[in-house]
Amino acid sequence: MKLRVFNIIKNTKVEGPGNRYCIWVQGCSRHCKGCQAVHTWSHSGGELYDVEDIIEDIHTQKDKIEGVTFLGGEPFEQAEALGIIAEDVKKEGLSIVCFTGGTLEELGKNPINKKLLDNTDLLIDGEFIQELTDYSRPWCGSSNQRYHFLTDRYNEEIFTKYKNKVEVNISKNGQIFMNGMGNFDEIQNKLQLNVLR
Repeated sequence: MKLRVFNIIKNTKVEGPGNRYCIWVQGCSRHCKGCQAVHTWSHSGGELYDVEDIIEDIHTQKDKIEGVTFLGGEPFEQAEALGIIAEDVKKEGLSIVCFTGGTLEELGKNPINKKLLDNTDLLIDGEFIQELTDYSRPWCGSSNQRYHFLTDRYNEEIFTKYKNKVEVNISKNGQIFMNGMGNFDEIQNKLQLNVLR
């Protein structure tokens, strides 16, 4: 099975609890006003990866990471492929954090989402609403977004343990990729950078 991917960072500290392997999926039909990741909207962009190759790569990182984070794009538009990855990751003792513009209630109605939901420890749901922009909680961009602790792996302690942060990654070819949660436009303007996010 294939997964359409915008980007992978194999070790990041700003996309969920602890060090994480982070997969930005390519493709999103929601198109939230003010979205910081419009380049992930196209369903024909990014690159196709074999799910088994991603799983194998995660296994090589498992001693360096606490878990895997799915975001994008809209992860639940590729729920079947991510469900396979999540199930394997959980067997290795790693955690799963997943972001979605949908709501848990609507996602639970579609049986295709079951494996991904069943293997997710922390689900952060809700569309980004520009008028409700709020960076006071970890990993959320607007105040309507909700945390769902679907297992006992994480709990409300994350609110005091973690704060929003941003990482800047520079590839060998000089391309800059900024990830995490914060006011990216303000950061980019202050640094006068041409950033891919």
